[in-house]
Amino acid sequence: MSDDGLTTPIARHIWESKYRWSEDGQVRDRQPADTWRRVARALAAVEPRDQSVWEERFYDSMAQLRFLPGGRIIAGAGTRRRVTLFNCFVMGAIEDAMDGIFEALKEGALTMQQGGGVGYDFSTLRPAGSRARSGGTIASGPVSFMRIWDSMCETLISTGNRRGAMMGVLRCDHPDIEAFIDAKRDGRALRHFNLSVLVSDDFMQAVKGDREWPLVFPAAQLGGPPEDGGEMVDRQWSGRRQPEPCRELRVISARTLWARLMQASYDVAEPGVLFIDRINRLNNLWYRERISATNPCGEIPLPPYGACDLGSINLPRFVHRPFTAQASLDHAAIEAEVRLAVRLLDNVIDVSHFPLPQQREQVRGSRRIGLGITGLADALLMLGIRYGEPVSYDTASAIMRRICHTAYATSCELAQEKGVFPYFEQAAYLQGAFIQTLPTALREQIAAHGLRNSHLTAIAPTGTISLLANNISSGLEPVFDFHFQRRIRQADGSYQTFPVEDYAHALWREQGGKAEEKGALPPAFVTARELPPEVHLQMQATIQSYIDNAIAKTINIPGDFPFDAYRSVFEQAYELGLKGCTAFRPNPVTGAILSREAAPLHCCDIDHEPA
Repeated sequence: MSDDGLTTPIARHIWESKYRWSEDGQVRDRQPADTWRRVARALAAVEPRDQSVWEERFYDSMAQLRFLPGGRIIAGAGTRRRVTLFNCFVMGAIEDAMDGIFEALKEGALTMQQGGGVGYDFSTLRPAGSRARSGGTIASGPVSFMRIWDSMCETLISTGNRRGAMMGVLRCDHPDIEAFIDAKRDGRALRHFNLSVLVSDDFMQAVKGDREWPLVFPAAQLGGPPEDGGEMVDRQWSGRRQPEPCRELRVISARTLWARLMQASYDVAEPGVLFIDRINRLNNLWYRERISATNPCGEIPLPPYGACDLGSINLPRFVHRPFTAQASLDHAAIEAEVRLAVRLLDNVIDVSHFPLPQQREQVRGSRRIGLGITGLADALLMLGIRYGEPVSYDTASAIMRRICHTAYATSCELAQEKGVFPYFEQAAYLQGAFIQTLPTALREQIAAHGLRNSHLTAIAPTGTISLLANNISSGLEPVFDFHFQRRIRQADGSYQTFPVEDYAHALWREQGGKAEEKGALPPAFVTARELPPEVHLQMQATIQSYIDNAIAKTINIPGDFPFDAYRSVFEQAYELGLKGCTAFRPNPVTGAILSREAAPLHCCDIDHEPA
C-alpha cells in the first residue's frame, strides 16, 4: 500500500472508483495526492489574494484526512466536467398539471445527470380519484407519479450515470397519506426513493389527545363547488407563501394514522418523519423561506432549488495518545480546522456549476453550507469513553458547540472580507430562534458585520467518505461492528465484497490490543446493536442544539425488538426536540444496511447516498 493515507483496501477502492479523475481514456489522478491537489487548486482559485497559500492549506487539510469535503466536491472540483459540486438539491414545487409535472421531472433528470441527488414534496399533487376543476380529468395521485421519477432514476443508472438518491415527502394531512405510508411494502416499488412524512405539531398534538384528523387539499385545485364535500379550513400548504383554503375530504383517527406509520417503519424501515413545523421555526431564513422538503438523507432542509454544500471534520485525527490514560482531544486544532473548512466550503459555491439557473440564484443568495463531523464514535473509543454514557454526551456537546460557534465567527470574518450573503436582513435574521441561542458576543458580531453564510452546520451520513478515511465510524453513528462485510457495487453493476475493520479497533490492535482473547475489548468498545434506541435519540438531541440545518441519523433497531416498544421511538424524538427521525430494523423487504454476511442493502446505502 502506498504511503498516501489510504491504508485499507476498501479506502483505495473508493478512491479509485468514485473520486479518481479519469477522462478520455486517460487517468488524470495517478495518486490520491493528485486528487487532493486538484480539489485544493480549484477551490483556492477564487480567492482574491494569496491563492497559493490557500491551495497549500486546503491540500494539507484534505491530504491529512483532517477535513473531508462532500463526495461531489472531491469527484468534480478541478475537472473539466460540467458537473455540480453540490451533493443534493431540493427541487421546485411540482405544479399540479401534466406539463408542470413533466417539467419538474425534467429538472430532476438534469440535476441528477450532473451528479446531484434530489428531494421533492409531492403534496402539491391532487389525491387519487379527485377531479380537476378545469378539464375534468381524474387524478391518479402523488404515489403514481413518484413511480415515474423512480423509472427516470433507474434509466439514468442504466446509462452509466452516477447512482442517484431521491427523497420524496408527503404532508401528514394529504388525503393519499396512507398510500404513501404503505408504498414501500412492495419490495419493488420506489427503490430509488427515501420516503418521509411531513409531520406537523398539530398532528402530534392530535395523536397525543387521541383526536380525529382531517385529510384536506386546496379547494381551488379540486373539481365541484365548495359546498360539495367536507368543511373548509385554512392551511399553510406546500408551495404556497400564504394560508390556503382547503377542503376536508376525509376524517380519520390521528392515532390510527400514526400507528400505520409506525407499523410501516417497523416492517420495511420507511417512511421516516420530518417535524416540519420545528424545521421552519428554527430556520435562520424564516423571514423569506417556507421549507417543505429536505435533501435525500435529511440533513439539509431546503427551500425550492436549494442545495447541500457539505463537509466533515474527521474527529479521530484530533485524538492525542489514543487508548491511554492521557488520551485527549485537541480542541484548538479542531477550531483551526473549522476556520479553514468554512472558507473552503464557501468557495465551493463560487466554483460549482449549477444544473438550473434557479439553483444558482437560490444557492448564491443564501450561501448555505453544512459543516459537520464524522468519526465521533471512534474518537470516543480512542478517548476511552463508551458511547451512551453521560460523559459521551458531554464530550459530543463540547465538540459541536465549539465547531458551531467557530463556524459562525469565521463566517462573520468572511463577510467582512468578501461580503454578506445577499439574502441577509440584519434585524430579521437576528430574531431567528436558532440565532437567539448563540452567545451574546457572536450575535453582536453578526449585528455589526453580518454573515457570509445563512447556515453553517449539518451532520451528513458520510458513509462513503468515512470508508475513504479508512473506515472511521460514520457521522455521529455508533460503530456498526468491529469486523463486517461491506458490499460495493462495481461500474458494471456487479458487487464486490470487502472485509472491513473499524478504524479505532484496528488502531487499538496495532497498539497491542488482543481482540482474539475473550473479554479483551476495553469497556468503551460498544457497537450499535448493543445500544437501546434511547441512546441514539439522546446523542442526536445533544448535538442538535448546535446544528442550524439538521442531522442525518439512523436509529438501528434489532430485528427482534418488540413493536410495542418501537412505537414510542418517534414520539420520543419529537419530545427531545429533533427535526426528524429515521429508524432501521432488518426486514425481509430491505434486508440490512450492513452485515457480516453482506446482506442486501437499503436504498440509502453507499451506492445511492450522496457520497
